[in-house]
Amino acid sequence: MAAIKLVYIGGGSSRGAGTMASFLERGEHFQGSEVVLVDLDPDRLEIVRRLAQRIADVKGLDITIRATSDRRAALTDADAVLTSFRPGNFEARALDERIPLKHGVIGQETQGPGGFFMALRSIAEFTGIVADIEAVAPKAIIFNYTNPVNIVSQAVSRFTDVPIWSMCEGLLYFPYSTLRAAGLDPERARVTMAGVNHNTWSFEHLYDGEDLMPLLDRAWEERRDDPSVDVHARRMLELAVTMRSVPSDYFEYYYYGPEILRELQGARRTRSEEIMASLPDYWKHYTEQSLADVPELDPDRSRGGIHELELALDVMDAHYNDTGERLPVNLPNTGGALPGFDEDVVVEMWCRVDAAGVHPEPQQPLPHTVRGITQTLAEYQYVAAEAAWKGGRRQGIAALAANPLVPGIRVAEELYDEMAAAHAAYLPERLLR
Repeated sequence: MAAIKLVYIGGGSSRGAGTMASFLERGEHFQGSEVVLVDLDPDRLEIVRRLAQRIADVKGLDITIRATSDRRAALTDADAVLTSFRPGNFEARALDERIPLKHGVIGQETQGPGGFFMALRSIAEFTGIVADIEAVAPKAIIFNYTNPVNIVSQAVSRFTDVPIWSMCEGLLYFPYSTLRAAGLDPERARVTMAGVNHNTWSFEHLYDGEDLMPLLDRAWEERRDDPSVDVHARRMLELAVTMRSVPSDYFEYYYYGPEILRELQGARRTRSEEIMASLPDYWKHYTEQSLADVPELDPDRSRGGIHELELALDVMDAHYNDTGERLPVNLPNTGGALPGFDEDVVVEMWCRVDAAGVHPEPQQPLPHTVRGITQTLAEYQYVAAEAAWKGGRRQGIAALAANPLVPGIRVAEELYDEMAAAHAAYLPERLLR
């Protein structure tokens, strides 16, 4: 049982209620701890604080929960810093999704130009967070969920000495798309994936201890024209069969780009616009439950469900309580744990987590059929992080042109200038010149 000071930056976000519910679900492991919620919106921050404190009281937990908009004060003597925030909120994400479509490019939260500009905004905020941690919390570890987690981690790990471990549930859930498309039970499969966040492939794929691929081959022949298999799942099954590796869901943007672009251009609303339509009801529900005798979050009225950021909290639990649990983490490829990638490139892979830190398991090389595109995305990640941390307009255009979804330098330049102008309020001046 570890008593820690946890600072949650983004604690007033729409995921804040579910994240605190998730933390307090394992609250017995953190008795005696202090949690400080940090956000820019004091009203929503207070709703999450009140809800979280009520849950803690009902559970009889010895956990104190505070809230503040003073980030540096909150960070003083912190042990763990949980980061999950979105500069510009969902309105900025909507621009990331809409503007690229005008240029014939896929607009998406973490991929392509949308992901690049989210990285610029997120990393601009991280420069201040890191400075505060260096000043007042020298022992703190960042447990990051701010997207794009790979580019954020790349920047912080390369340009600072503050430890950052980034998490995403992708390695847990990406195999489900392919397995369910094939009519297989995910519980009987062992699929081990690695790569860069949201862009991972399997190097081990077993079903009941035997090679999964013959089963996928058979399923593809039987189901390729089955209308009951949804389009995304069918794409994942076809991609796995063709490339001989189970893909992350996000690879549909790279292998089915023209189809995806047409779908996005024809959609009435972007994903961000859909979320924004639901936000008022989320906050109404959180407010109601913060005043309830026994708070109970409704998964249909909670952003992302009733337990959010669970993987980050699992890693935190494993570290501070020394459990040695096996979990996926994004961190530098020190020692070349994942063959084919530079040692200072942040990669996503399965690790053991204990009191001493995060220890990558031995990784097999990715298959040659998929290694090239993943290495390309890793190189894009590397230059995007550098542009975001210390670059200017020219470095930003070069990074954007390095992304496989961007078709050429002219499109990269036009996209960069329009999107930089749209997000100017959240970017440092050096990126606008």
